[in-house]
Amino acid sequence: MLTLVIFLPVAVAAAVAVPAVPRRAVPWTWIGVSLAEVVLVAWMWVSHGTSAGTSFETNARWIPSVRAGYHVGVDGLSLPLLALTAVLFAACAVYSLGRTRRARAFAVLFLFLETVCLGLFAALDLLLFFVFFDLSIVGMYFVILLWGHGGRARSALKFFLYTFLGSLILLLGFIGLYLGADPHTFDMVELTRDPPLSGGLAGLTLLAVGIGLGIKTPVVPFHTWLPPAHTDAPAAGSAILAGVMLKMGTYGLVRIAMPMLPDAWRRYALVFLIVGLVGVLYGALVALAQDDVKRLVAYTSVNHMGYIVLALGAAGYASGDAGARRLAVTGAVTQMVSHGLVTGALFLLCGVLHDRAGSYDLGRFGGIARGAPVFAGLFGAAAFASLGLPGLSGFIAEFQIFAGTIGSGTAAAAATGALAITGILITAALFLRVLHRAVLGPPGELTARVTDVRRPELAALAPLLVLSLLVGVAPRGLLDTIEPLSAAVVALVGR
Repeated sequence: MLTLVIFLPVAVAAAVAVPAVPRRAVPWTWIGVSLAEVVLVAWMWVSHGTSAGTSFETNARWIPSVRAGYHVGVDGLSLPLLALTAVLFAACAVYSLGRTRRARAFAVLFLFLETVCLGLFAALDLLLFFVFFDLSIVGMYFVILLWGHGGRARSALKFFLYTFLGSLILLLGFIGLYLGADPHTFDMVELTRDPPLSGGLAGLTLLAVGIGLGIKTPVVPFHTWLPPAHTDAPAAGSAILAGVMLKMGTYGLVRIAMPMLPDAWRRYALVFLIVGLVGVLYGALVALAQDDVKRLVAYTSVNHMGYIVLALGAAGYASGDAGARRLAVTGAVTQMVSHGLVTGALFLLCGVLHDRAGSYDLGRFGGIARGAPVFAGLFGAAAFASLGLPGLSGFIAEFQIFAGTIGSGTAAAAATGALAITGILITAALFLRVLHRAVLGPPGELTARVTDVRRPELAALAPLLVLSLLVGVAPRGLLDTIEPLSAAVVALVGR
């Protein structure tokens, strides 16, 4: 079943790439398979329930000489991210209906990317994880290069070079884990059951894994590829890059770094706390200074991903309160889901602006609410979700992160958590500034061009914000799935 979910999109991509398939059928085929993926992942979620184990597991021989296999499965960490991936790709398929040049190639590339992202979040083998990790870089490179705007060639190249360098450093870390295991293996389950390294070698391996995943997340100072990539990518590309692909970094920290290198994670927990705090404050402050609304949203991603790293750092203090550490991990995973939904919606809304007016400049808009009230309402809802308003998913995630970090019982975690709260205040200020200048302010020179959202755009955006509201009002279904995984990760780090 899981293999079908992973490879169905790329199989359909191969079919629609054939010129004999009518061009008009391609977008609807893309939408159909994307919606089918949502249904299949939802069925898997219901079947898995709140189990602490792994479901839908497949372990087949692949490269037996190095003990690497096609090993996939789902648990409380991968299921929410598989669901997020399916939902965002479906939203992008609907959003792109009738608006994309070279629609056949665009659909094929996005279906390929969907398989890659689903495969990474289901992988239980380091080499398989790495293959999907690298293929995601290639796919997004072409999305930016072929369908982007502005300095798209330069932005695509910068994105590729940064993230490909990160993947090579990550591979060094994986080789270190492989060589440290006895017998040598790339199997994640075996490496988690019996961590292969300790002492200085574990520290060096964590450095390689941390940098490789940190570039993808991205953490400061490895974030500089992100703003130009987002600014020049098409709206659907930005939504997938921020909503799904950034999670590959933080997912890897929870899936690989914490359980396979527990000794090193405990020793360097303070480093992750500081890196997370810097990301929270730096991302918020730089976003506050932006006049380009898409670049502003890009920097808020640095801010929100910083919260996740902060929480995972706090979870590394084995001497702290176990309940608070579990809460921090649960909040981190919830933040991955919330950020994907909300920031995906924000980037699609930025795409509406650019599609109408050809600009992201805040100074050239104003009073959009008069002529486009539905757009204004959607943007306001996404902005409030991003700044953590109660009743929306951002609040659930950030409350757990701060409660878990401050309550972990260690002075360093409590201090960094308290300082990070200022990031919420700055985020509130920057989004209120956007709403005041562009949505509610006096008319700007480009305001007349901004017509309200069309039906495909509304059909893509509304489910993302409804899901954010659902998580904010009734989070139990998500939290009950994540919490067994959080308890397992905290226990593994503390062993």
